[in-house]
Amino acid sequence: MINNRINTLISKFKKYNIDGYIIPKNDEFFSEHSGIDRLKTISNFSGSAGYSIILKKKNYLFVDGRYTIQAKREAGKNFQIIDFHKIINCNLFKNLSIGFDPKFFTSIQIKKFFHKHNKVKSIESNLVDQIHKSKIKSNKPFFSLKSKVVGENYKTKIIKIRKYLNKNKSDYLFITAPENVAWLLNIRGHDNPNSPIPNCHLILDNKNSFYLIAYKNKVSKLIKEKKLKSYQIIEPKNFYKFISNLKGKKIIIDKNTCSIFFENLIKKKFKILKKEDPIYLLKSLKNKTEIKNMLKSHIFDGVALTKFIYWIKNINKKKITEFDAQNKLENFRKKNKEYLYPSFNTIAGAGGNGAIVHYRATKKNTKKINKKDIFLCDSGGQYKYGTTDVTRTICFSNPKKNIKNIFTRVLKGHIAVVKSNLNKYSSGNLIDVRARKFLKEVNLDYQHGTGHGVGFFLNVHEGPQGISKFNKIKLLEGMILSNEPGYYKKDKFGIRIENLIYVKKNKNKLCFENLTFAPIDKDLINFNLLTNDEKSYLWKYNLDIYTKLNKYLNPSEKRWLATFIQ
Repeated sequence: MINNRINTLISKFKKYNIDGYIIPKNDEFFSEHSGIDRLKTISNFSGSAGYSIILKKKNYLFVDGRYTIQAKREAGKNFQIIDFHKIINCNLFKNLSIGFDPKFFTSIQIKKFFHKHNKVKSIESNLVDQIHKSKIKSNKPFFSLKSKVVGENYKTKIIKIRKYLNKNKSDYLFITAPENVAWLLNIRGHDNPNSPIPNCHLILDNKNSFYLIAYKNKVSKLIKEKKLKSYQIIEPKNFYKFISNLKGKKIIIDKNTCSIFFENLIKKKFKILKKEDPIYLLKSLKNKTEIKNMLKSHIFDGVALTKFIYWIKNINKKKITEFDAQNKLENFRKKNKEYLYPSFNTIAGAGGNGAIVHYRATKKNTKKINKKDIFLCDSGGQYKYGTTDVTRTICFSNPKKNIKNIFTRVLKGHIAVVKSNLNKYSSGNLIDVRARKFLKEVNLDYQHGTGHGVGFFLNVHEGPQGISKFNKIKLLEGMILSNEPGYYKKDKFGIRIENLIYVKKNKNKLCFENLTFAPIDKDLINFNLLTNDEKSYLWKYNLDIYTKLNKYLNPSEKRWLATFIQ
């Protein structure tokens, strides 16, 4: 089927006078997990990031270190798998005309990827859509969150943005990222399978008006609530006519999410200032209400995960598959009325599948979990109101000494992150070194970042903050990040320990605090490799878990959890 689609796509090259075509993972809203996955349609690759380039006689799939093994399994028959960084100034082929959909790329991306060695050609009719009909998008309307849930009225948020506009002497800000519109107006939607994203854009002026670019059937509730008036809704097909009639000279666009399609329309009327949308930073600084709701969501999530770990280690006696295990965890989450749906597709990998960083088990493609397997489970939920993401690695028999030693080194890195002095280690790149230190002592490492930012009842991956070799964003009070060092031995096992943490001010000093409360498998720990400080941290963390969760557990689960603090 994939071969047929590729051949059908190539057959269209002559009509458009191109030598190749590039297909990204993202949609026109630059969402990570969109409802329509054109990259999977053409390549069978199901990871959350990547690009494919189809040429007349060769196909390339660009992915980062998280997805190398997965990409080879899913797409290796038809594609040469290439490290993501090699798409920059791509010289794998030269002097070709590469077609692309201008709605899916920014001018910065295209310039960085292809301008040096190849020519590019904008094709507004998407070639993948021409050969494959995608599922109908959600028609469910957007909805509002109350100020008591988000902690700040949307009108005060708008005032902050207007101050930014006036400081930059600009008439308008074009907000292209739907999650940023969601934050600004305190709205959410149903346009993403794993995140409450409302697919829309927004134009805000420096005085007293804003306009939502969205389909009218999506905003009926917002109009009924008197958050918006009908004249503030601009149908996407009327976008150019609308901006043509706006007064003013300067507009700020987000360099990372404003597509070439929109940029070309806007520059006919305005002088464009390319910047980073200021909402990214403002959105990352969670207020006390958001943190309180996130903590509440993580208690619910911790109960589900703790019950699951107890079940899979102690109660489950029959052979189950990875797919069975992830469904069981989902059922534990569903028992809470606050739970809505997963914040991403669960990663449940046993044995060698655990070494595939973003592995996906399906009903047709799953492995039985054996007693000697190391089982890696990375999952999360969207709750009313909060977003979770947690990984636990579990064993079912006494592991080999070298596995326990590696797990313990990962744990030491995990503890080093959460105990970081944020006055000294004030950005993610400095903390990333601490996470890898104990693995590197024995010449081991992992090919992904140590942590990503997380949204409040929004995307599970959110910038600008992160913990990686390259992220130099200063960590500020209210930022939420994941803490997830790991190690992966191809075809053997995978290890990852992930909590969500947030930056808290304590006596005028910044420190990390855990949001995640679920036990770390003590059967995988070599306690002889832990310092007294690390043992003390682990004991206190386990005590905290027991204190917060025990009232939600049955007697057997309580007794088991109590063994972690003995």
